[in-house]
Amino acid sequence: MIHEQAIIEPGAVIGKNVTIGPWSYIGKDVVIGDNCEIHSHVVIKGPTRLGAGNRIFQFASIGEDCQDLKYAGEPTELVVGDNNVFRESCTIHRGTIQDNSLTQIGSNNLFMAYTHVAHDCVVGNNCIMANNASIAGHVHVGDYAILGGMSGVHQFCHIGAHSFVAANALVLKDVPPYVMASGHGAAPFGLNVEGLKRRGFEKSDILAIRRAYKEVYRKGLTVEEALLEVDKLAQTTAAVKDFADFIRNSGRGIIR
Repeated sequence: MIHEQAIIEPGAVIGKNVTIGPWSYIGKDVVIGDNCEIHSHVVIKGPTRLGAGNRIFQFASIGEDCQDLKYAGEPTELVVGDNNVFRESCTIHRGTIQDNSLTQIGSNNLFMAYTHVAHDCVVGNNCIMANNASIAGHVHVGDYAILGGMSGVHQFCHIGAHSFVAANALVLKDVPPYVMASGHGAAPFGLNVEGLKRRGFEKSDILAIRRAYKEVYRKGLTVEEALLEVDKLAQTTAAVKDFADFIRNSGRGIIR
């Protein structure tokens, strides 16, 4: 049902069984997939493509021009997957031509109230951003990552899959997969073991990840020295290989 007081610009494409509440605005370059639920007072501009089953609550701003001062009105894009929840007053911005002209969000994510996803970010699947968490431009967030309330992530940082960033943390470097980060700037505080258990990781895999973590964070080794040992564990455990590959490919360096 589309409320009579909603504004739908000509050119917008609305899927089947979509609900749009009163005083919401849908721009001309917007595509909304089937079964989406858009509450009142939502603004969606484009070019933006939303998949199916997304829920967007009041006062959210989706697909707006980014805040980068270099942005000069280029037709960049926001692409969103399926079954995401955007709570009150979320702000999700499109990309810039300085990157891939794209901000991309996967599926099954929860963005709590007042969260912010800046230009050119890439967010995976099954992530949670708690109230007021913000990620700056060009940040990448891996699957199942959790960002606590009021946390902030610096431009170009990468947050690894299954990691956990504590409330009020300020992330200035990359957070490897499975790691818990806290503080200003954020430092490692062990592994997100409970999260791994909930997601069905085998005990043997968690043990191998623990051993890899100790090589990097507990033995006083350089990153290069630690990776030599971690690579040995990675030969038999795929999860450790993901850990090692993330560290090896880190552009900003990892939290330590």
